[in-house]
Amino acid sequence: VFLQLQVHGFSDSVGETNDEMAEHYKIIDSICNGSVKINGSNDNLNSYITSSNSVRRGSGNGGVCLLGLTGLRNLGNTCFMNSAIQCLAHTPEIVDYFLGDYQKEINYENPLGLNGELALAFGDLLRKLWAPGGIPVAPRMFKLKLANFAPQFSGYNQHDSQEFLAFLLDGLHEDLNRVKCKPYLEAKDAEGQPEEEVAEEYWRNHRARNDSIIVDLCQGQYRSMLVCPVCNKVSVTFDPLMYLSLPIPSTTMRTMTVTVLSTDGSTMPAPFTVTVPKYGRFQDLIDALSTKCFLRNHEKLLVAEIYRSKIFRVLDEPSDLLGLIRDEDKLVAYRLPKDSETPSLVLFMHERKEESCHLGRLSLEWKIFGTPLVGRLSDLTNGSDIRKLFLKLLDPFLMPVGDDSDFSDEAGKIDNGDSIVEDVTSSRVSDNDAVSDSSEAGDEPHLSDDFQFYRLDSIRPTEIKMNEPLSISDFAKPLTIHVQWAEKMIEKYDTCLLSSLMEVCKPQLFTRMPPESVSLYKCLEAFLKEEPLGPEDMWYCPRCKKHWQASKKLDLWRSPDILVIHLKRFSFSRYFKSKLDTYVDFPIDDLDLSNYVCCKNSQLSNRYVLYAISNHYGGMGGGHYTAFVDLGHKRWFEFDDDRVYPVSEDNIKTSAAYVLFYKRVSDVK
Repeated sequence: VFLQLQVHGFSDSVGETNDEMAEHYKIIDSICNGSVKINGSNDNLNSYITSSNSVRRGSGNGGVCLLGLTGLRNLGNTCFMNSAIQCLAHTPEIVDYFLGDYQKEINYENPLGLNGELALAFGDLLRKLWAPGGIPVAPRMFKLKLANFAPQFSGYNQHDSQEFLAFLLDGLHEDLNRVKCKPYLEAKDAEGQPEEEVAEEYWRNHRARNDSIIVDLCQGQYRSMLVCPVCNKVSVTFDPLMYLSLPIPSTTMRTMTVTVLSTDGSTMPAPFTVTVPKYGRFQDLIDALSTKCFLRNHEKLLVAEIYRSKIFRVLDEPSDLLGLIRDEDKLVAYRLPKDSETPSLVLFMHERKEESCHLGRLSLEWKIFGTPLVGRLSDLTNGSDIRKLFLKLLDPFLMPVGDDSDFSDEAGKIDNGDSIVEDVTSSRVSDNDAVSDSSEAGDEPHLSDDFQFYRLDSIRPTEIKMNEPLSISDFAKPLTIHVQWAEKMIEKYDTCLLSSLMEVCKPQLFTRMPPESVSLYKCLEAFLKEEPLGPEDMWYCPRCKKHWQASKKLDLWRSPDILVIHLKRFSFSRYFKSKLDTYVDFPIDDLDLSNYVCCKNSQLSNRYVLYAISNHYGGMGGGHYTAFVDLGHKRWFEFDDDRVYPVSEDNIKTSAAYVLFYKRVSDVK
């Protein structure tokens, strides 16, 4: 039987030169001559195609065979699935396994699997992708079986290709697990033993319960080290890895301006401009700002966003992205003492009378203005303490008065060895004593001589009496005080300084930023860098018998034959989602992990070559997945759902690369 093989993408070329035609026939001849080799594997593919009866005859040229160049139809937002399947379906060992007699290894007794249904559906799909003919396949049955294993993929919403790949590999492993009855193995105390022996024991225990083609090819081992910050207890475990999720370190910097305010009235507000990674975390801003403003050891910073003279939100999560903060936002940082017993936090918001027009009539209404001030009061007794604290915080904003200069110098001296800051401030504000009780004035509260204080307990504000004790039910929550300013107080204080806040960053017109680029090795080093655990991941120290925020260090111990690298382009937080379009420069022919794998006793090579890429184009709101696949001999093709195109190797490295697939190669002698 005469069988014509045609490589997809070359048959419809028009106006080719003789050299180009010769090259095309050379490629076809390399496939047809002798046994069929795809990615260097030919164990079962040749016999499968030879025995297949699915040869399709074309309309004029007889049989046309497209080996491994069959597309997948988009069933509705399933490009993520198609991209991951094409990468996995062109993994040489996976192809060889599922085109062989894999049914004999199906585990029908595993309660964690699907009685082999997922493995059978994937095997049937892979055979269709490698069958001669090249008709695009609609993977409906496979999607149905996968949805039974992972229900989140049952609909037609867009998903993440790496997340899909993780569930698919896990499901295939459970369906093909050669262990029918998993033994119970208790982890032994490995303290004092050589790491090589401990790692080997962990690996044997893992393989005793998990033994499949997926484990054989795709699983390696990493070392996890936790160190207690109090007693320096070191805990080392060795865990299996299916893929590497590497962060993308930012090389582009961003300038941010934050206004720092004191909480004791000692200094005036001061703006500080710092440089932080553009895609960094909030902790990066805190560290840079602490250095810039010479934060002392017994102090800490409370950073908040100010919007319309109110605290819009407090930025208290160190892991939040700096992308949450826009250039036009206004940030303040309050210097607070690190108290072992946290005193009450008092928040002062300013109000003054302003003209407003309502239904054609002008009237005076209380409007919020200025920057909120924050202070701490250890002993809350009565309203006088609130007033004294507020006047103390306002002291840097006092307008200089020539007639009062001599009085100010004289009042600044020490009287009886005690500081009289509060009395001096009160004297400069008013010639009379502080109003002891506003009710004695017999008039409206806003007609007081200087300030009137209100707290928001309910819908209506409650006036704070100077001599009445304060009742605070919850000391953990800040005490919010609204301060109404008399007109003469606005003249005594620099309200312009109180109201002026600089934006985070003034946009520069016609400024072009160079494209950001980082190497794959830098991503790997960022993944292996020691870092503290988050507050939500506290570690229980067996020596201290307490939970601590320990430091964690990961190291590669055993590398797999098929290395899947996930580039963490998507970031999520409580308020914000973003995607990094950083160009990652990854090796194609020689990824060398020799310097990153700790175990040196293995005889296996730590060198890899790239053979597939899952790409994501677009942003968070919408995007599209495709795949680049190498069919051997540097013949790269792009799989875009049911469309397949040849692509040059020079064009496969883009900022859309999301999941990289590498296979191990032998060391060059």
